[in-house]
Amino acid sequence: MDRRALLAGGLMLAVAPAAARAQETFPARPIQMIVPFPPGGVADITGRPTAQVMGRLLKQSVVVVNKAGAGGSVGAAQAARAAPDGYTILMALSSISVLPVADRLQGRPPAYELDQFAPLALISADPTVLVVSADGPYRTLKDLVDAAKARPGTINYGSSGVYGTLHVAMEIFAAAAGIKLFHIPYQGGGPAVAALLGGQIDCLASGPAAAIGQIKGGKMRALAVWGDKRLAALPGVPSMAELGYDATFYIWSGLFAPAATPQPILAILRDAVKRTVADAEFKEAMAKVETPIAYLDAPEFKTFLDRDADRLRIAVERIGKVPEN
Repeated sequence: MDRRALLAGGLMLAVAPAAARAQETFPARPIQMIVPFPPGGVADITGRPTAQVMGRLLKQSVVVVNKAGAGGSVGAAQAARAAPDGYTILMALSSISVLPVADRLQGRPPAYELDQFAPLALISADPTVLVVSADGPYRTLKDLVDAAKARPGTINYGSSGVYGTLHVAMEIFAAAAGIKLFHIPYQGGGPAVAALLGGQIDCLASGPAAAIGQIKGGKMRALAVWGDKRLAALPGVPSMAELGYDATFYIWSGLFAPAATPQPILAILRDAVKRTVADAEFKEAMAKVETPIAYLDAPEFKTFLDRDADRLRIAVERIGKVPEN
């Protein structure tokens, strides 16, 4: 054996115990949870109680860091490049699988690839809700569709960003209804909700958690939900399916870690999430925003993710290349 092989072998022997000790003591310092959207959207509303309870159970702070931009790409890319040591996790939405496809459609290298992440757990999954201003002219989905057919491309809608979850949902609906709407992207679901309340946009696809307070407070009107049945929290709002539109779309939130994170650390994180979703404090927080928990552990979440990614890829390719300003 030559000198370089001996040195390499010695280095591996030296590093292995250090790595093992790190895993045994994990977490030894605060964990950063990247939320790739501004405050007020679904990922943030779900991420904060998740971080609060996980931190208590792990006996280390889990700190939410909002890293908005490019429909979620900026924060997701930062998480993908983070050290795979368990101290950076990502609370993502279903758009995590869309954005690399969108980058390629736009002719640019993807900011990240889906295989750079290890799924930890699915936390929630809700159908999006189509909302308008409560004092606006649209009282039913038919009103909106009829107006859009009469004035193609003039009724505008906001989203969390180009090719983001809310953009894809609205385009799935528009295709099913045979209408053309004008898209105005924002930096996240929270700013898009603010734009609707401020009269800057006509309609919006929103996660229920981000809109339900405004709906019940009389500031927004919900016209339909993208599910195949009515939402328990909004029993008076019809589903797209019952109105005759093939436009089912669920907005989900899930936790990820960098793919190279050691399995023992992934196991600790997965166990913490499993205990978090069963915790009374977490259940109460999610109930307050009327978001049902839809927990799946990593193996089941991976199966769910692969199936959902394929469906969303088809939807994004149908949207096609979007002109950039």
